[in-house]
Formats: sequence, structure tokens, C-alpha cells
Amino acid sequence: MELRTQTVLASLEMSEVKSDGGSSEGDEDYESLPAHASLGTHMTAGAVAGVLEHTVMYPVDSVKTRMQSLQPDPKAQYRSVYGALKRIVRTEGVLRPLRGLNITVLGAGPAHALYFACYERIKRSLSDIIQNGGNSHIANGVAGSVATVLHDAVMNPAEVVKQRMQMYNSPYRSLYDCVLTVSRKEGLAAFYRSYSTQLTMNIPFQAVHFITYEFMQEHFNPERQYRPETHILSGAAAGAVSAAITTPLDVCKTLLNTQENVALSSAHVSGHLSGMVNAFRTVYRLGGVPAFFKGIRARVIYQMPSTAIAWSVYEFFKYFLTQHEPHIQDLGRDAHKASST
Repeated sequence: MELRTQTVLASLEMSEVKSDGGSSEGDEDYESLPAHASLGTHMTAGAVAGVLEHTVMYPVDSVKTRMQSLQPDPKAQYRSVYGALKRIVRTEGVLRPLRGLNITVLGAGPAHALYFACYERIKRSLSDIIQNGGNSHIANGVAGSVATVLHDAVMNPAEVVKQRMQMYNSPYRSLYDCVLTVSRKEGLAAFYRSYSTQLTMNIPFQAVHFITYEFMQEHFNPERQYRPETHILSGAAAGAVSAAITTPLDVCKTLLNTQENVALSSAHVSGHLSGMVNAFRTVYRLGGVPAFFKGIRARVIYQMPSTAIAWSVYEFFKYFLTQHEPHIQDLGRDAHKASST
């Protein structure tokens, strides 16, 4: 009890020193820095983070897509992520796990730029209303959910093409061939057939994700300074929890995106499968409750480092760009004065 009292007193003394202006520039509250950051700062940081998040762990994502297949080819049945990657490389080539990466990069940049910019603005506005500028789990969850709607509107077509190219024995020769074939045979609506399911999955995913991340930051980085190790740890935890919880919805999304012919034939589905409810029924009919958790290990293994990378890169670029933003603005003003004289 005496130790706790001393700790509280020490905390109060530290807060008095800060309020007296005794903190150095390097110890400035990190989360207060983006208050003057431009929309371009958030969008640039988000775009870089999104591209790195999807590219670094992309081979594991390819394995996850195949492991979620409801009626896999006997040659594409895997027991572990490592075993799957090893077999794919040995039998299909070194570059096979990277198939579909190009469309992912094209979609991830603009999707995450909108995603993080929207999240930061809405979080700040709602936090001002709910907690007078303090951290609010409600604000974090709502901001993450709204940002997801914009993100998925851009990313959903890329997801459809990516997952079709990731599947075993994919009939598409290239990105262009896949887009052309799908649009010709199934119409442009095929690229948004899983959009409602994607939102149903990603809204709770991102709500849990942001709440977990901010909760971890409250405990490990209460001063909200730029500390890479806390961003990595918080991001990994947020990715793992949200990925595990939403795996059943991800299995349904994969089925809608890939329109797996063997699985649909086994379930006596004629034409193209559409709608979240129909996807749920089909998954349950083909594999029962366990089918909803196919690929959960690969999904968690993919999301943990991916989310850790995304947050650490985003926080670094947000910090870096914000620190240099006043200097860039001064250069811009000087250039404008020089051109006007």
C-alpha cells in the first residue's frame, strides 16, 4: 500500500513538472502531434502501411485461401502453413505463392489511405464529443467501422481477383485475363458479390481490432509517445484477436469470391452463389461447424505480423511526416514568396 502511494505521488509530481513546461521536445506527447497533421500525411502513412502489410505476409495469405477451400483437390490438402508453402514451392514453383500480389498492391495503397485518414478524423471528432479529447473505445470502434466501409469499397474487387488467382489450378493466366474473364462471364457485379459479407466480417473485425489496439496502447504506452515496440505488440495482439473471432465470416467470403466449382456442385448449387445467408448454408451443409474455422491458424499467423507491420509503419510515417510537415510548409511559403516577387 505504501509503495502504491509513493507511485501515485511520483506520478503527480511528474504531471506537475510537465504542466510547468519542463518536458523536452523529444518527450512531447506523441498523440498530440497529429492534431495539425494534414489529410495528406494520414493518407501517405496509411498507403505505405497498407502496401507493406499485404506484401510482407502475402505467401501465408495464399496458403490461408487454399486451406479455406471446402472441397480441395487431393493435391492441395495441407496440414500446416509451413508444409503448404513447402509443397507449393516444390510442385508449382518459387513464385506461385506470390500470384495475385500485383492486384493486391494496386488496391491496398488507395484503400488504406482512405482507411487511416477516415479513422483518424472520425476518432478525433467523436473523442472530443464523448471524452473531451480523451481516448474513447466507442469512438475507436465507430471510427474503425466507418473507415472499413470506404476501405472495402476499394479493396473488394482486388480481393476477388487475388483469391481466384491464389486457388490451386487457377485457370487465369494473368491479372488482365482474370478481370476480363470474370467480367465477361459473370458481369461486373461479380467483383462486389461478397461486399456485404466482407462488410459483415470487417466491421466487427476492425471494431475489435481498433478497440484492442487502443486498449493495449493505454496500458503499454499511456503517454502516447512514439514507441515502436508498443505499436508492434499492440498491433499483433489486435490482429490475432480480431482474426480468430471473424474466421467463420472469412470462410464464407472466400467461397463467395472464388465460387469454388467442386464445392458448389457438391452442395447442388446451380449458377453462381451469392448472399451471406446462402454462403453460410452452403458452408454448413458441406462441412458442418468445423468448416467455419478452416484456415484459422493460417489466418491468425498472417494477421498478427501483418497488423503489427501496418501499425508500426503507419505510426512511424505519421510521426516522421508530422515532424517534417512544418518545415515543408515553410519551404512552400518561401517558394511562393519568391515566385511572387
